[in-house]
Amino acid sequence: MKKVIINIALIISTIIIYLLQTNLFDWFTIAGVMPNLFIIFVLFIGLFGNKTMGTIYGLVIGLFLDLLIGAKVGINCIGLGLIGLLATIFDKNFSKDSRMTIMVMVMAATIIFEILVYILNYIITPINIELVNFIKILAIEVIYNVILTIIVYPLIQKAGYYIENEYKGNKILTRYF
Repeated sequence: MKKVIINIALIISTIIIYLLQTNLFDWFTIAGVMPNLFIIFVLFIGLFGNKTMGTIYGLVIGLFLDLLIGAKVGINCIGLGLIGLLATIFDKNFSKDSRMTIMVMVMAATIIFEILVYILNYIITPINIELVNFIKILAIEVIYNVILTIIVYPLIQKAGYYIENEYKGNKILTRYF
């Protein structure tokens, strides 16, 4: 029953993040660049959920975004699914207790997601490669995502450990051996 409530809460959180992303952060752009809250959210689900939870949520949220916002279906789906898979790898290799580690994870996830989306967009539709402009946008988005992660990290950590205890149990010693 608790897992159902957790999944309902995550779906409601997805809708709230979508509304924040499309409405609120349109007003708070830096040089025309908005943060990507879905990267942080899928990374959070992958870090604290079980092995497949981050990937499944990443694929579903990505498809949801592609259908509502994206011009091409599948790009966000692939990117966020990869971020969910990457989060499970981060979970096995890094600690979630350090704020600095979480910041590095968000930086890496944002860079990987944006490069993948840029490459997929280039493959699907031949566009001009403007590398300097892309690097500028990427740097601003990475900084923006890291700042937002620092602000909401205590809430993410508290909710995340609740999800982790429910899905993974309290297997602290067996996790490392």
